[in-house]
Amino acid sequence: MRSNRIRTTALAATALLAALSLTACSGDNGSTSDNDKAAASAPAANSSAKQSQSPAAAPEKDGTDADTDADDTSADTDGKTDGTSENTAQVGTNGKKGGTASADKAGSTNSSTKTVTCTGDNTKVTVTKVSRPINHLLLTLTNAGPHLCNAYYAPKLRFDDAQAVFPILEDSRPQAVVTLDRGQSAYASIGLTGEPGNGPAPRKATHLQVNFSGKSPEGSTGTSAELTLPAGTYWDDNGFVTYWQTEMADALQY
Repeated sequence: MRSNRIRTTALAATALLAALSLTACSGDNGSTSDNDKAAASAPAANSSAKQSQSPAAAPEKDGTDADTDADDTSADTDGKTDGTSENTAQVGTNGKKGGTASADKAGSTNSSTKTVTCTGDNTKVTVTKVSRPINHLLLTLTNAGPHLCNAYYAPKLRFDDAQAVFPILEDSRPQAVVTLDRGQSAYASIGLTGEPGNGPAPRKATHLQVNFSGKSPEGSTGTSAELTLPAGTYWDDNGFVTYWQTEMADALQY
């Protein structure tokens, strides 16, 4: 009986030791598991924090700064471009203005300062009938040559086959020689007849020869101009021709 009690006591002690051993193992395993979980989660948190602090934030900030710089640069560039464009336009206008005045002058003036005598070789001459004054014709002399030309004195006229030069009206002498630029014109009026009944009867004419004076009033120079007169032209010895004038009105006032 005693031996059974001792044996039972030994078995109970053994069972208790086994239970305590299992409890200890269970506690160690649980603690290890929590630590492992904490250790496993800590690097992840640190890694996440590290990523949020540098790589993600830096590009976003850099991108914002870059955009701002780009906008400022664009604004400055636009402003500078607009200013430059306006200045260029103003300079261009001033230049275009200066370049346009020079061009106009060059177009209406000769490239050479050489001055020659106006003759039939370098001019165009026309004759037209005018309503006022009556019995008058108008001669127009236009410089068609490459140089300036001087229209000296008065044109020397011959109607058809007349032997004498048509009378020149000395009262119409201008103060200076008329100088024509290329394309410019001079004018002379022809009073065809004098007072009616004073002298021979008027004669009909169909052609007019225009001769040109040189520096000397004597004789003529260069090629003459041969013109066809307006229909119904009559002249007499009491008529006249004026000196060359710079203005049409000045020629037609006689």
